[in-house]
Amino acid sequence: MPKLSIRDLDLKGKRLFIRVDFNVPLAPGGQEITSDKRIKASLPTIKYALEQGAGLVLASHLGRPKGKPNPEMSLKPVAARLSELLGRPVKMAPDCIGPEVEAMKPAPGEVLLLENLRFHPEEEKNDPEFARKLAALCDLYVNDAFGSAHRAHASTVGMIQFVPKAAAGLLMDKELEYLTKATRNPERPCVAILGGAKVSDKIEVIQNLAKFVDRLLIGGAMAYTFLKAQGRPTGKSLVEDDKVGLAGELLASLGSKLMLPADHVVAAELKEGAECQVVEAIPEGMLGLDIGPKTVAAFSAEIAKARTIIWNGPMGVFEKPPFDKGTVAVGKAVAASGAVSVVGGGDSEKAVKSAGVADKISHISTGGGASLEFLSGIELPGVAALTDK
Repeated sequence: MPKLSIRDLDLKGKRLFIRVDFNVPLAPGGQEITSDKRIKASLPTIKYALEQGAGLVLASHLGRPKGKPNPEMSLKPVAARLSELLGRPVKMAPDCIGPEVEAMKPAPGEVLLLENLRFHPEEEKNDPEFARKLAALCDLYVNDAFGSAHRAHASTVGMIQFVPKAAAGLLMDKELEYLTKATRNPERPCVAILGGAKVSDKIEVIQNLAKFVDRLLIGGAMAYTFLKAQGRPTGKSLVEDDKVGLAGELLASLGSKLMLPADHVVAAELKEGAECQVVEAIPEGMLGLDIGPKTVAAFSAEIAKARTIIWNGPMGVFEKPPFDKGTVAVGKAVAASGAVSVVGGGDSEKAVKSAGVADKISHISTGGGASLEFLSGIELPGVAALTDK
């Protein structure tokens, strides 16, 4: 069921609560933001709401303060940076609930940023009384924090029962549009590329994607668990021995739909600039650290035919050259394909950027855990709670 969008709300003169994702990285000490990417991602929704004549209450978590105030995880630096980006003052609340905060309720055109939601244990416990106090600050609710949509917390689910309407922000809208398009009714052929270290992290994703993709390309360390299930040598490569049986079952059920690496870049140890070689069978004492050129060519040929591509996880240890070549090559193939491409997960985003093709990807998801759960076919609580159209 499609959800209400912020564009469906009459915002003039209203006080709007926007759940944003300002969980930004901070330098030690908590005073300096090292990347403002998440703040910038929220700007279209914030600016739209201000243009429509709303007063804004913005709320986010930051880090893991374990339910009590921690000055190193305060959102004060975020308020300062957001003020610079918006070119208008952003008032910083001393807390996220209480009389002092209620006295700061913003008028139309004003912006108030609440202090870190997770300074209260009730946020993660989805406490109804805490949720009601948050809802008392606003007339309407918008969730633009896709990265937190898989959490049933007070600010993502609980407070929605206390507001008349709850809608998706522009960033959330875009996430749902692309992820739904890729998984519910994809243009064919539909190709999924999965990488990363562990099969156990991606079991539900593999099982769900298998229902609708035409090809499933598997790289990264998770491929070695599948190769072991086929009885092929894996040397010292990372293998989840307790998942070999499951990998065998998946291989049997997926048949020719699933493609595994045909060759590998191996080295005796994992370190930058390590001496490496390309092999088809991984020798004893060697680690598989990237897909080889034959695999790159085979994967690229499948990607070139695709009309929809879903990519989650790198093809090797791309953070340490020369083991980045497979991931970079796959990124370039995805960019050149002309297909609708959806990339999810933090490592996948870094991989796309290291390949220099981020601007040629249709959509890069802002939520690692949330996009993984969506691809697994799991309903996200923060999306389910929004008002149906």
